[in-house]
Amino acid sequence: MIEYLPLAAAVAACLALALPLVDERADLLVTRAALLAFGDYVGEDESRRRAQRDRMRAAHVAGTTHRVYASRTLLYAAVLGVAGSVIGVYGAAGLLAALDVGEAAIRAALPPQLGFVAVVARLADLGLGRLFLLLATVSATVGSGLAIGAYLARWELLDQRAHARAAEIDATLPRTVAFMYALSRSGMAFPRVMDTLAENEAVYGEAATELSVAVRDMNAFGTDALTALQRIARRTPSDDVADFAENLASVLGTGQPVSTFLNEQYERYQQEAEAKQEQYLELLSTFAEAYVTALVAGPLFFITILVVIGLVLEDTLPLLRVVVYVGVPLATFGFVVYVDSVTQGVGGTETVAESSLADPNTPSVDGVRHASDEPGDRGASPRFDGGTATGGGSDPADRWAESRERLRIYDSLRRARGLIESPVETVLASPRTVLLVALPAAVVGLLVFAFPITLGTPVEMVDQIDGPVVTATAFVLATYAVAYEFRKRRVRRIESAVPDFLDRFASVNEAGTSVIGSVRRVADSNLEALTADLGRTRRDIEWGADVSTALRRLERRVRSPMMSRAVALVTNAVRASGDIGPVLRIAADESRATWALRRERRQVMLTYLIVIYISFLVFLGIIAALSVSFIPAIEAAGVPGTGGGLPETGGSVPSAPGGITDGIGDIDVAAYEQLFFHAASIQAICSGLVAGQLGEGSVRDGAKHVVVLLSLTLVAFVAIGLV
Repeated sequence: MIEYLPLAAAVAACLALALPLVDERADLLVTRAALLAFGDYVGEDESRRRAQRDRMRAAHVAGTTHRVYASRTLLYAAVLGVAGSVIGVYGAAGLLAALDVGEAAIRAALPPQLGFVAVVARLADLGLGRLFLLLATVSATVGSGLAIGAYLARWELLDQRAHARAAEIDATLPRTVAFMYALSRSGMAFPRVMDTLAENEAVYGEAATELSVAVRDMNAFGTDALTALQRIARRTPSDDVADFAENLASVLGTGQPVSTFLNEQYERYQQEAEAKQEQYLELLSTFAEAYVTALVAGPLFFITILVVIGLVLEDTLPLLRVVVYVGVPLATFGFVVYVDSVTQGVGGTETVAESSLADPNTPSVDGVRHASDEPGDRGASPRFDGGTATGGGSDPADRWAESRERLRIYDSLRRARGLIESPVETVLASPRTVLLVALPAAVVGLLVFAFPITLGTPVEMVDQIDGPVVTATAFVLATYAVAYEFRKRRVRRIESAVPDFLDRFASVNEAGTSVIGSVRRVADSNLEALTADLGRTRRDIEWGADVSTALRRLERRVRSPMMSRAVALVTNAVRASGDIGPVLRIAADESRATWALRRERRQVMLTYLIVIYISFLVFLGIIAALSVSFIPAIEAAGVPGTGGGLPETGGSVPSAPGGITDGIGDIDVAAYEQLFFHAASIQAICSGLVAGQLGEGSVRDGAKHVVVLLSLTLVAFVAIGLV
């Protein structure tokens, strides 16, 4: 075993590089080792350091410096290079050992056409000098390849993050500019507008985050506004933000009215949003047609041809399994990832993480956590690390350490307590929570209905569980889809009422009613899904809450992105002026434009959803036809002197003495029929996920489509007696 110690050490070194992902002390140790080894080197080349820092800034890398990141990159490359050299030696040695079977034996095992491959066996007969040269070459190749690959991958990762950020920035810039324009229209000074934007970057997304860097430069380092905006233009990965920052700096430098400039930019982005929507829909239509052609019709044609060849001429089961179990899923995964990367930010739509919708302790409209104003809720307790507020260790004389520890435990159990106390609300707020119940229930169902498995051939054993596994999968996805769709449709109904809410709010306020009176008047009107929540907002005000607090409570109850933006705008406009009518009009126009674009997208993509469904039904129909008609015909043709088929248990098809069936060999028909069911099930999952991605912008939206297509698959194969 001693000869394997270098290999074990190399593997351990590679695994040690992953420890910082799960342990903070390991992360600190790796950082110290990297700085000690390469800290001085990374700062020598000024031009390279400047270029790398620009890449880090574009990717918005937080919590680390260029010196640390570059040093760790070199450390990873060095460790992987050394470890790769060692692994390369053992890999080459293993290859030589595997080839130690003799050239004659290899030639005898291979067809004559592939006899040339046998020359590789001569590698095992190399002399000591050539063997050393071979091992050294392999070691150097593998080691240098891993080292260079790790180094380039670390910096390429930053470029990919910068590209993704640029798409998100471009998507959120129009609503950010609308927010800035509305606040400036309310009479708020420009420096305060920027400060307010920075406070609400959690609501307005990456564009607000990017512009907030200028705010931090001005507030923390005393940088003037022109210089800070010019720095943003140089460092941002978004061309749109770069142009906006440069133009805004020019306006500030020449003394022109900022409100007029922001109004022009706001109208420009509104027009561009419609053009981008058309571009987005055309792109999605192209992707839908490409998917149906390449990943539905293509595999169907390939499977059909291979099945015909396999049943008539020569067994093609291995190749079919590669296509069904590997080719289709990997191709679909690559397609979904590519569509997501290409269309990210193009459509101007937004996807909000479930966690941010579910957790009542997420940042509120002012960008910080507030104690909940609801009775019986303590809100978000402060986080402590190690029993102290600063995380710098525990003070034995601190009489509050025990209390802080209890609060920390209380916070860690908050989600579990919420699930126990209000299971329905928790599940609807975070659909993923339903999986905590659905997955165990599905496993129990499998154990009850599919086990014990009767021993037999692999095909027979798999045949006993594949139907229950597909049913359990459909059940789990159905529970998630119900919770997810219920939450999504509720948010959609609320957001459809937001423009009317803002319009009525503006009309009442412009008529001379105070802000408080306007809220009361609007709460009395019928705003469909918002009516009940606005009634609670009115009661909050009547019981003594100020308008901002009551609206923040409304935002936390609804937890809708559009409502969060509206509340952020209203609460900040109230601080600047009591006349918020023009601000509300701007917010209403922005909300209505966003809602109209979403509705247009759903209407247009409905056609392509239907196309995907029809293409899958065609796929399912042909697969069923192969099972019901083609295979029995081949069975009948393969049995001389009879018109019947083989026994129901499947088995082999014997050769017929004449005609096209001369080539029929021992074919496991049951294996082909089982593969058809698996192919249809896999295609149902893939088509459903793609339908969600193309039709509604998220793979999560495909859960309901997967359930429908899997159900159709089960019904079809139960009807033809194969499940």
